[in-house]
Amino acid sequence: MKKDPRLRLRELTETYDLPLWQAGTVFAGVDEAGRGPLCGNVTVGCVVMPPEPLILYVDDSKKLTEKRREELYDRITQTALYWGVGEASPEEIDRLNILEATRLAMRRAARGIPAEVFLVDAVKNVGLPGRELPIIHGDALSYSIAAASILAKVTRDREMAELDVEYPGYGFADHKGYGTAKHIAALKALGPCPAHRRSFITHFTPPGDGRGP
Repeated sequence: MKKDPRLRLRELTETYDLPLWQAGTVFAGVDEAGRGPLCGNVTVGCVVMPPEPLILYVDDSKKLTEKRREELYDRITQTALYWGVGEASPEEIDRLNILEATRLAMRRAARGIPAEVFLVDAVKNVGLPGRELPIIHGDALSYSIAAASILAKVTRDREMAELDVEYPGYGFADHKGYGTAKHIAALKALGPCPAHRRSFITHFTPPGDGRGP
């Protein structure tokens, strides 16, 4: 049986978000999408949500259907006091490593957002313009982080659909760049395209092989 969405909202807000709202603190949720895939950007959402109205069905983006995420994306961007999306490219991921690239994308997402506190899903020492509170599994524990996770996931999924058109044959629109059997088979057959993270695919393709530089 599915949990009552109102009860789920209460669970998501009571530990972290509600005390900060009650204290009058301006705070943002920060979360990423795309640390694990073999290609595409790592994408971060950063959002300052008001205490009212709370948006039903907001939750960890991984628990939601694509249709629900798309609906919530629109409601979140319309309701948020401030929001931003930041990204780091495959080239930056290869140059910096995925953790540092994620931190970079987080700083880009938070640029211009006047928050005193940033609730961050798991990542520490980001360098954000306010006090950072890293929370393990934060997208399942904080309403604001969950909202940020939806912004990041929808943005990245839309970009992967665009890459699927630009580089057909890999199935990006289906697997979103993750290392599925279909994706790895396409990599071996076609070689990498410019959207691939070269540091992630060394076991699947020989150096210099593929469609792009």
